[in-house]
Amino acid sequence: MRRARKRLAQIASATLLVTIAATLPASAGESPKPLTSPTRAAALAQQLGDDRTGGVYYKDGRLVVAVTDQAAAQTVRDAGGTAKLVTRSASELASIHRRLDQLGNIPNTTWGVEASTNQVSVEIFDGVTPAGQARIEKVAAAHPAAIRINRVDSKLKFKATEFRGANGMTSNGWLCSAGFNVKNRSGTVYTLTAGHCVPGTGNTWYVHYNSVRIGTQIVYNFGTGTSGYCDGVTRGCDYAIVTTDGPDITPLGNVRFGSHDVREVVDSRYPAEGESVIRAGVNSVDTTGHVTKANVTVNLDGKTMHSMMETSNCALSGDSGGPALHGTTALGLLSGGTDETVCNSTSSGTYRNYFTKVQTVLNERALHVY
Repeated sequence: MRRARKRLAQIASATLLVTIAATLPASAGESPKPLTSPTRAAALAQQLGDDRTGGVYYKDGRLVVAVTDQAAAQTVRDAGGTAKLVTRSASELASIHRRLDQLGNIPNTTWGVEASTNQVSVEIFDGVTPAGQARIEKVAAAHPAAIRINRVDSKLKFKATEFRGANGMTSNGWLCSAGFNVKNRSGTVYTLTAGHCVPGTGNTWYVHYNSVRIGTQIVYNFGTGTSGYCDGVTRGCDYAIVTTDGPDITPLGNVRFGSHDVREVVDSRYPAEGESVIRAGVNSVDTTGHVTKANVTVNLDGKTMHSMMETSNCALSGDSGGPALHGTTALGLLSGGTDETVCNSTSSGTYRNYFTKVQTVLNERALHVY
């Protein structure tokens, strides 16, 4: 019996040592795996909460998580990320953003949270009325450090005259942009484009260069359409879905950036501020832009579009609905932006163009890229 008790004591002691070892943190010499996924960084910020974080963005190729206290900063570092202490939380910035949204539609203006500066950035374009500008400035005066106003020497306009994306598509005399081909759970194929191309449903789309039938538009949103109120979070603000069931068409899961440049689309997600963006359209291609703000309210031509993606890419009339990607990842569908007259593959800069987030549309309609 003594031997049995001694053996049991040895086993219990060994088990306790294993349990303690399993719960101890990694040794000081071990470094956490670098945080390189925007999705993981966003999940970490969500875990910490909007009152302790101020957003996620890229700087010098690294993901940065803005935080409001040292404990949150340490949590980010322990997860392999880079932390930046800021004075304003995501909750505070979102509240200011909502206050600006309450102003309603002020044409030729945009505003959105800019995580990298810990501010709400307001941009006022040519054509804004003095009264509209004054209303914005009144809100800014109440938040002098939190709101930054920039003047942009260009007008905002929809790329709505000759619409098309990587491949041209026409309906009711309008040339539009094919953004991404997508599927539902059963494998049915659809094509995404801009909702303001031809608002409504029932119209038939054709391939631009050979008039082959693509299919029928069944859903759209342009402010408020068949999918309901546009909030940009659960419903996209400027998109349309076309059935891709023409008997003589073969839809593929890639994007054409030129006659000899076809790029595959592998997945989709929400954009991250500061990441690189490439986009294509019927009249121009730009492969050198980046996301300037990941969540912007855009007031354009009487329409208010929420939670849009803003980038520095250039784009021309006729490029509406075209795809925006980061590498092989689908990010957005072009809606409108500054009035550029010259655009080439390396002309990104002070331009501002706005995109409906593809992931919002995919989530809303239970679709996926392929």
